[in-house]
Amino acid sequence: MAASVRRVQEHRNRADALRNSDRIVRAAITALEESGPSVPLEEIARRAGVGIATVFRRFGDRDGLIRAAFQTYFAEEVEPLALAARQAGDPGEALADALAAAVDSLAAHQVLLAAAKESGAFTVDLAERFMGPLGEVLAAAGERGQVRADLLVRDLAAIVVMALATAHPKDAEGADHRRYLALLLAGIRPSPDRLPPPAATRFLIDKHQRRCAATRRPGT
Repeated sequence: MAASVRRVQEHRNRADALRNSDRIVRAAITALEESGPSVPLEEIARRAGVGIATVFRRFGDRDGLIRAAFQTYFAEEVEPLALAARQAGDPGEALADALAAAVDSLAAHQVLLAAAKESGAFTVDLAERFMGPLGEVLAAAGERGQVRADLLVRDLAAIVVMALATAHPKDAEGADHRRYLALLLAGIRPSPDRLPPPAATRFLIDKHQRRCAATRRPGT
């Protein structure tokens, strides 16, 4: 009986912790948008209805909270764009539309984007994780000859990150990030030239070559 009671209590404690984390993350997103990137953690805690100690316990520090907030935004606003693209009839057009929508969505939240860049939360790795569903669209576009054959989902994630590097508050209409996104999208068109492999691929190739060299007997 005592063990059963403990399990129930542990389950409740975990559920409470998850609810607290969600409230803190959503309070952080709202506070950043309304008060700017320097909003105090105490204000975020107040909005979430928790103590400042709970914020530190759940997220470690300010950068940890901003990373969690940005990941939540990516999961709720950007990943659905990638999922929806899989239902389109024209994969090449769907790919370009999804990337443009992702860039526009993120650029519309300049404060959150700036905070994410400052904290190191906005990376190609993060974008790649939530844009994974575009892999199916990319493959279909490649089969139709609409994009170059050597593209990876990571390349699409990098395009989003690079385009948003040009976003800035003084460009309210988004002219700059749209211009440079168009320039980057021009680079994914079919080409007879092969792209250099990314760093991870180079590492795997080098590792494979070293393994082959180590097992190859002299004179063979």
